[in-house]
Amino acid sequence: MTTRRIVSEKTVLERDDKDFAPKAGEKSNITPAVPAHVIYKLLGFTFAMIVAPIGTYFLSVDTIFGGNTTWAGASAAIMANVVLFGFIIVAFQEDQSDALEAEWKEKESKKTT
Repeated sequence: MTTRRIVSEKTVLERDDKDFAPKAGEKSNITPAVPAHVIYKLLGFTFAMIVAPIGTYFLSVDTIFGGNTTWAGASAAIMANVVLFGFIIVAFQEDQSDALEAEWKEKESKKTT
């Protein structure tokens, strides 16, 4: 047994561009979905996640651990975790600063009204 589909609503693919256009007198929102500073932080931590463990391994395998690759690999894994925890800490601080900024703006708007 089949059911009928409601044909009155348009799907996203069937909608015209005028459905997404700004209303008369409104400016279109051209801000990026993700702020630039967030992208730069992500790129920095991505670079650190690649360079820090590999660099730690190759620097420590002969200089610190005397050719013992097991200990050098363990130190590289520790460095990867250090970078990961650093990213988590920075992300939490950024989230808290955004919440504090929104709260401050809300208080300022209440003072002016």
